[in-house]
Amino acid sequence: MSYLEAIKISFFTFPFLAFLFTIPFILWQYHKYGSIHKLRVLIIYSFILYMICVYFLAIFPLPDRDSIDMNSPVCQLIPFSFIFDIIKECVNMDNIWLILTDSSVYTVLFNVLMFMPFGMYLRYYFKNSLKKTIFFSFLFSLFLEVTQLTGLYFIYPHPYRLFDVDDLMINTLGGVLGYFIMGIFMKFLPSRDNIDLSSLEEGKKVSGLRRFTRFCFDMLLWFIFTGFLYVIFEFNHVIIISLIIYYVIIPSILSGQTLGGKFLNMRLDFPNKRLLRLFFRLILIILYYLVIPFGLGYLFIFIIQNVDVSNILVFVIGAIYVLLLGIFYLVNVTYIFKRKILFYDRLVNGKYVSTIGDEIDEGQENE
Repeated sequence: MSYLEAIKISFFTFPFLAFLFTIPFILWQYHKYGSIHKLRVLIIYSFILYMICVYFLAIFPLPDRDSIDMNSPVCQLIPFSFIFDIIKECVNMDNIWLILTDSSVYTVLFNVLMFMPFGMYLRYYFKNSLKKTIFFSFLFSLFLEVTQLTGLYFIYPHPYRLFDVDDLMINTLGGVLGYFIMGIFMKFLPSRDNIDLSSLEEGKKVSGLRRFTRFCFDMLLWFIFTGFLYVIFEFNHVIIISLIIYYVIIPSILSGQTLGGKFLNMRLDFPNKRLLRLFFRLILIILYYLVIPFGLGYLFIFIIQNVDVSNILVFVIGAIYVLLLGIFYLVNVTYIFKRKILFYDRLVNGKYVSTIGDEIDEGQENE
């Protein structure tokens, strides 16, 4: 398997790993900044792709277990042995420029180039010093070498690649070179601090994605809370009680913030009578999203059970109902993403406010 094939596998794997990373990434960005900066997204996801590529380059190609030589050497612990290998090849070559095509040379160059982006990321985005860049570059290289030494974490009975102390030095050198090269590019790129400040400024407004994230996060937390109440107390009407506690009592105590809103730095402001408005809002939401839509579905089931209609007609009406139900929820999600105030928030005179803005203003006043 060539280097390009390992990179190709990395690109195929990246969407799945990126998807798993996206939800915690969104939650953390809204928690810390109140917004998701486009340049930050590009940097973070390109870094993930880069790390996947380096890891796959270190472990591929995967050999058959039966083809592994159980007596092959495991470690190369003599420092700078790669220099002697290069000199040996130079002596045996008529044209000195052909040395660049020899594996003893291009493998070293490749290992340097492979770690240069790591040093660039560490300096630019993670704001690491030269000492930290050296340390983390060495640590990352050591992780890859240990992966090879253990036969891919003992999946294989014997290492199928050599643990080479020279690789530790060469990879670390690549990270250091990347650190210095990034110093040139940083003159033309916005700094990490500027990205953070821009994110905080954007976080003063509550975006549609932030509202939708809060809704989904609150649903998850409410589900866990409801399960906890049911397991501990085992009382009837646990869902109704948990809804009132989570969506009415807790936000009333936390100045309009649910637990999800507290984490994502946003709240729902009311002019007065917060507890009453929150309770009325909860009733409207339950009626709007659950009782009315699914009540029509139960009505449809009741009718077909008591009226003699053909199976084809039942299927058509059912398909239309499911389609309309999907459109109904899609339209409401779209309204949220467009930062529209839905009717139930308008009726209770609620307004979404970012607490990130409050923190920034308080910090400026203290200064």
